[in-house]
Amino acid sequence: MAAALVLATVPAAASHSAPLYPTADPDPFYAQPADLSGTQPGDVLAVRPMPPLAMFPDTRITLVRFRSTNSAGDPIAATTTVLQPTSHRRDAPVLSYQHIINGLGVRCSVSKVLYTEDPNLMVREAIAWNVALRRGWTMALPDHLGPNFAYGAAKLGGQVTLDGIRAVRKVEELQVSGSRVAMAGYSGGGMATAWAAALQPTYAPEVEIAGAAMGGVPMNLVSMLEGLGFGSHPVFGLALAAGIGLEREYPQRFPISEQMNAGGLAARAAIADACTNDILGTGAGRGILDFAATTSMVDDPEARAVVEENSLELYPGTPTMPVFEWHSPIDGLIPVDAITTTMDRWCAAGAPVVTESTPTPDHLTAAVLGLPSALRWLDARLQGEPAPSTC
Repeated sequence: MAAALVLATVPAAASHSAPLYPTADPDPFYAQPADLSGTQPGDVLAVRPMPPLAMFPDTRITLVRFRSTNSAGDPIAATTTVLQPTSHRRDAPVLSYQHIINGLGVRCSVSKVLYTEDPNLMVREAIAWNVALRRGWTMALPDHLGPNFAYGAAKLGGQVTLDGIRAVRKVEELQVSGSRVAMAGYSGGGMATAWAAALQPTYAPEVEIAGAAMGGVPMNLVSMLEGLGFGSHPVFGLALAAGIGLEREYPQRFPISEQMNAGGLAARAAIADACTNDILGTGAGRGILDFAATTSMVDDPEARAVVEENSLELYPGTPTMPVFEWHSPIDGLIPVDAITTTMDRWCAAGAPVVTESTPTPDHLTAAVLGLPSALRWLDARLQGEPAPSTC
């Protein structure tokens, strides 16, 4: 993310370049409708049964296309993949799980990744999902980066998540219109979950949510970029991808491509449709100085405002639903103090918050260690038990 702001705040390179969007999916199911003016957020646009998967036995899979809203307030079409046990009972619980999507292309969508042999297939999450499915829950897995795969546009992820819940409840064959609903996610998925929780009172006040469990959430993108600085970093590719994603979502306010040198534009082209491994490989051990047109830095309040708008610590709204939050106390990838500050503010606003620290310094290991507690907490919320608080 440091690359995103610094590259967007240096003087323009001699050669200008427009935003580079993902290659369009050839499947017409994913195409953006020509006119969405007559639709409302959460309206169902299309439903498609999907083939069964061995990793989810006795489970029906359904792809739902629905209307959502982008960061500019314009209508968009988005997708969510629904896993439902074949023994499903009407109005059994629903869990909207926001998977980690480190990607810029259509092949990184959950519905596509489920049907590939990608080594980054959600193995950790799949174990937890099967536990949920065996409990009779329906799992909704939204593509929370939106149709342009705007990686880094965190507020967008919250809106897509909430509209995905709206849509799933409207699909009659799923029989979940009266279900209790909860949300969960880790890292980037936790960011979409946290934004959905904070936005719900104003963006989707009619959507009742029993609780939200979120782990390892990047609560403040500004502090993340400031921490990255000008040095090289093993996961610099993710910062570069976030810059590209934010430009896709805010093309006028965040013109990062205009600020790249030849190396930056080549890296951008290499990852324009890439998922995790290719993004990490392209940026491994690199830094801002490898891709910026100049080392000179100027103050660009508009570019900074975009990053601030996607930093939940700086968003004044707070959830009214119960929250479970977990993280490593010494996470090497995200600023933990931003998590603490955000949870303290939510507590002060009256939200019932439970915070749990996991005994590991590793960001991804914390995801696994925190899942059992998160599932127990979610189960209690979906059963209607009173929410505890560690505030």
